[in-house]
Amino acid sequence: MEQDALISRTMASSLASEIRTDIIEGVLAPGSKLRIKDLCERYTAGSIPMREALSRLAASGFVVAEDQRGFRVSDVSMEDLIDITETRIHIECQALQRSIERGNLEWEELILSTHHRVSRLPMSTSTERLNPEWEQAHVAFHAALLSASESKWLCHLASLLRDQTARYRLLSVSKPAAVEPAGDGQQRIVVDSGITRDIAAEHKAMAHAALARDSATACSLLRAHLQATTDIVLRQAQQDAS
Repeated sequence: MEQDALISRTMASSLASEIRTDIIEGVLAPGSKLRIKDLCERYTAGSIPMREALSRLAASGFVVAEDQRGFRVSDVSMEDLIDITETRIHIECQALQRSIERGNLEWEELILSTHHRVSRLPMSTSTERLNPEWEQAHVAFHAALLSASESKWLCHLASLLRDQTARYRLLSVSKPAAVEPAGDGQQRIVVDSGITRDIAAEHKAMAHAALARDSATACSLLRAHLQATTDIVLRQAQQDAS
C-alpha cells in the first residue's frame, strides 16, 4: 500500500508539472473546463493522481477548484498581471538584497555561470519565437541571483510568481517578437515599432551590480527589468483590443 501511495504521489507530481507547462504555454486556455476523464485520456493517467495533480495546481493558483463543479484553468486579467508584478518585485528585491548580503564565492560563481549561459544562447529560434533553451537559462539566471537569500519561502514564492508572469507573457503576445543583432553575438528583442529592448544588457547590469555588492543598484535594475516586461504586455494587450 505504501508503495502504491508513493507511485501515485510521484505520478501526481509529474502530471502537475506537465499540466502547469501546458497552462503557461496556453495549450490549456484560461477559464477552460478541466474534465477528469478527458485529462486522463490526454495525459495517459489514472483519476486518483490526476485529481491530486489538479489540487496541487489549485494551491499554486494555476487551477481553480469549484465546489461540485470540478476544476478549470484560472482566468487571466491585466489587473491580475499588475498585482503579480508588484508582488514579484517586492519578493524578488527582498530576496536579492538578502543574497547580496549573504552570498559567498559559490554564489558569485553561480551568477557568473548562469549569466554566461543565458548571454550566449540565442533568444529566438529559427521561427522567431522565444527559444525554450534560452527561457530555461533565463529562469536559472534569475533564480541564481536570489539563491543565497537563505529563505526557501522567498525563493519558492519568486519561482511561483515567475511562472505566472511567463504565462501572461506567452498568452498576451499574439505574434512572435522580432530580434536584431546587438553585437558580440547578442540579440535585442524588438517588441513593436516603438520599442527595442536590450535584455542581454539588462542581465549584464544586474549581474555586475550583484557581484559588486551594490544592493541598491541591483534592486533598482531588477525592478525596472520586471516592470518593463509587464509594461510591454499591457501595451500589446491594449493594441490588440483597439
